[in-house]
Amino acid sequence: MMKTISAGLAALSLAVAIPAAAQLSNDESIIIATVENHHESDIALLETITNINSGTHNHAGVLQVAEVLMPQFAALGFDVEWIDQSAAGRAGHLFARREGNPQAPNILMIGHLDTVFEPESPFQTFTRDGDTAVGPGVTDNKGGVIVILSALRAMHAAGTLEGANVVVALTGDEEDAGDPLDVSRADLYAAGEWADVALGFEGLSVIDGRDYGVVARRSSNSWTLTTSAQSGHSSGIFSERAGYGAIYEMVRILDAFRSQLPEENLTYNVGFMAGGTPAELGEEALSASAVGKTNIIPDSAVARGDLRTISQDQTDRVAAAMQAIVDDHLPGSDARIEFAFRYPPMSPTEANRELLAQLNAINADMGLEAMEEFPPSRRGAADISFVAPLVDAALAGMGPNGAGSHADGESVDLNSMIRQAQRAAILMSRLSE
Repeated sequence: MMKTISAGLAALSLAVAIPAAAQLSNDESIIIATVENHHESDIALLETITNINSGTHNHAGVLQVAEVLMPQFAALGFDVEWIDQSAAGRAGHLFARREGNPQAPNILMIGHLDTVFEPESPFQTFTRDGDTAVGPGVTDNKGGVIVILSALRAMHAAGTLEGANVVVALTGDEEDAGDPLDVSRADLYAAGEWADVALGFEGLSVIDGRDYGVVARRSSNSWTLTTSAQSGHSSGIFSERAGYGAIYEMVRILDAFRSQLPEENLTYNVGFMAGGTPAELGEEALSASAVGKTNIIPDSAVARGDLRTISQDQTDRVAAAMQAIVDDHLPGSDARIEFAFRYPPMSPTEANRELLAQLNAINADMGLEAMEEFPPSRRGAADISFVAPLVDAALAGMGPNGAGSHADGESVDLNSMIRQAQRAAILMSRLSE
C-alpha cells in the first residue's frame, strides 16, 4: 500500500525545522573534508567510466561500467547485485543495498549507467580543462553516479553511514527504458515501495549561477496520430462526395491541439508528420514518408509527438481532451490517436518542499545560498518519477551542474560535484539520526 504523506512527515520529522543558528556537527565537518580530499580520485573514476561507452543499446558497455563501480560500493559495506534485463531488451541494473538502524528512514538514491551516446557516436572520450570536464555522459549521468559514491564514502568516513538504510539504484536504460515497463522498472518500483525518501542524482539545476532545488519533474509520454480519407481527383475536394482528405483532417486536429489545450506546465510537441497517398511511419516509428500528386486527394497522414504534464490528473484530462478533438472529424475523413504513457510525472508536494527546506538548512550551515524551487517546465523526465508517487518525499537534481547534455561537447562543472556530494551526505546523515 502506498505510504501517506502525513505518515512520511511523522517518520522523517520533516515538519520540525532545524534552527537557523545550527552549525555543522563534527561528523558533518568530516563529511565536508572527506569529499574535498577525494575530489581528484573522484575525477579519475569519472574519467574511467566516461571512457567506457555505455550507450543504452551497448549492453556490454553498460555492464562494463557496472563492473567498475561494483567494488566501490562493496568497499563501503553494500550488498551489490547485477539485475539482468535481457527480458526487456536491455543490459541490466546495478543495485547496492545497506541496512542500518531499523528505526531510521529508508533512503533510495537513483542514477543511471547508460548514456545517449552509442558506439557509433564520434563523441567518446573524457577531456579536462581545469575545473571543467567534457565527455559523453559526464553530467548525465556518470557525474551523478560519482556524486552518489562520494557522498556515501564521506558518510562512511564520518560514521553516519552505519545507521543509514540505503538502496542505490543505477538503471542501465534510463535514456531508453526497456519494454515492457513492468519488467524494466520492476526492481525500481520495489525499491520505491521500500523507501521513505527518494533522491534523484540527475544534473543540478542552475539559473544565472544560482543552484535550485527540484521538487517536481514532468512526465514524458508520446502519441501517434493517423488520419484517413477517401482518395480521388483533387477537383472534388471539399465536396460532399469527396470530403476533405486526410491532410486537412490532420491539420484540423493539430491546430486544435495548439489553440484549445494550453495550460500551465503542459507541452505537446509535434515531432514529425507526413501526408499523401500513401503516408507511412518508418522503422521504429522514428520517421515518416509519403508520396502523392497535387491533383490527388490524400488518403492518409501520420504524425507523432510528445505530451509532458505535471500531474497524473493533468495527463488524464489532456489525453481525454485530445481524444475529443480527434473524434470531431471533418466530412469524409477518420482519425485515430494512440498514446504511449512512459515516464509518469513527479508532482510537487508539500513533503517534497519540506525536504528541500531541510536541504536549505544544510545550505545555511555550509554558508551556501538557499535553493529556490526550479520551474518544473524546464526539467525533463527521469527514473525518480517512477517512484515519486510511492515515497513520502522526493528531491531530484542532486547530481552535478553541467551543460550540453545529450549533445557532443557535454560538460560538467567538477567543483559542483563537491558541494552536491556534501549536501547529499549531510542530508542523508541528518535524516538517519
